[in-house]
Amino acid sequence: MACRGLCCCSSPGFGIFTEDTARVLLLAALSILYMGCGAAIFSAIERPSELEAFQKWQTTLENFSQKYNLALAELRDFLLEYEAAHLAGIRVNKTRPRWDLVGAFYFVGTVVSTIGFGTTTPTTRTGKLFLIFYGLIGCAGTILFFNLFLERLITIITCVMKSYHKKQLKRKGTHPGNVQQAVGNDELGSLAGWKPSVYYVMLILCLASVIISCSASAMYSATEGWSYVDSLYFCFVAFSTIGFGDLVSGRNTYYKNQQLYQFGNCVFILMGVCCIYSLFNVISIVIKQFLNWILKKMGNTCHKCRRKLFRSRRNVVMPGTVRSQRNISIESDGVLESDTEGHRISGEMISMKDLLASNKVSLAIMQKQLSEIPSCHGPPGPTSIHNGFAGSVGALGIMNNRLAETSTDW
Repeated sequence: MACRGLCCCSSPGFGIFTEDTARVLLLAALSILYMGCGAAIFSAIERPSELEAFQKWQTTLENFSQKYNLALAELRDFLLEYEAAHLAGIRVNKTRPRWDLVGAFYFVGTVVSTIGFGTTTPTTRTGKLFLIFYGLIGCAGTILFFNLFLERLITIITCVMKSYHKKQLKRKGTHPGNVQQAVGNDELGSLAGWKPSVYYVMLILCLASVIISCSASAMYSATEGWSYVDSLYFCFVAFSTIGFGDLVSGRNTYYKNQQLYQFGNCVFILMGVCCIYSLFNVISIVIKQFLNWILKKMGNTCHKCRRKLFRSRRNVVMPGTVRSQRNISIESDGVLESDTEGHRISGEMISMKDLLASNKVSLAIMQKQLSEIPSCHGPPGPTSIHNGFAGSVGALGIMNNRLAETSTDW
């Protein structure tokens, strides 16, 4: 019975719980599971270091209080004041100003790109209110820019790969005179509707992201004094717009070739964010295929379970119960299994009234299924079961229209 309830999610006529809704619920469940596993792993890795640092700090604080004969409560209050000053941008060691024109430009760049390092934040009430309206327009414009960049990037990759595909078709021609004819005949079928595989595009974007990240890490490691691993970590945190703020580039007072470094820093961040954004959207297509594969396996399992349930009940239908049990005998195509021959499922003769009633039920179900074909079982496209998430717009819609989602058996 539990399996029958699962099958209802993919059957037409069950309200808003459609296949797209099933994908959303499955993705939410997998996301929660993924975050739970990540939380457990990070807790196991980082918690011992946190406890060790806390114990070390407590020992240092008590020793300092005893050495200089200071009350521990007063010392804690002083440190709280220092934390408040630190958050306001005041440093003991001299650093570059946060709110000069260059620092403010760097701040708005982290706002509109949604990186948000957190090292520079408005402290006045007017600045906070202005940030709400400024960020609303700025973030929306940046998302539009990312989507347009993604569309142009996929177009370039498609043109390059299409040219390569055309050359491959020409190489398959046996005689030079037949090459143009073969290509001309097959061009409409092989090239006009041809789309690059999502896996090749993902590989290209991965290589581009790795090259940009490694190059930027070399620059940050030499200029900021970070280790190469810390530089790679900063690149991912910044390019993915996570923006923890524990490492921030360009915050020192002086750099060698400072103007050149600031220009390179902005270029690397812009290129990295665009590439990682595009890569994330391509990976989301692969995740969507994985969800479709899970739902397909679940649907096949439920279909087998439903058939077994039907076979276990087909011989227990009593005379006179055709009306109450006729829904059990309905197959996925909407036709009664044995009623077309004029017999009961149990093998007994049925009356003409029961036969007409059962045929009426079959016709109604078929009409309902046909009325739902455009939204649930249409031809492959952005709104079909093969692509999933019907009516997708934005970056996902761009990827669905430009890339070929190769089916996989995983």
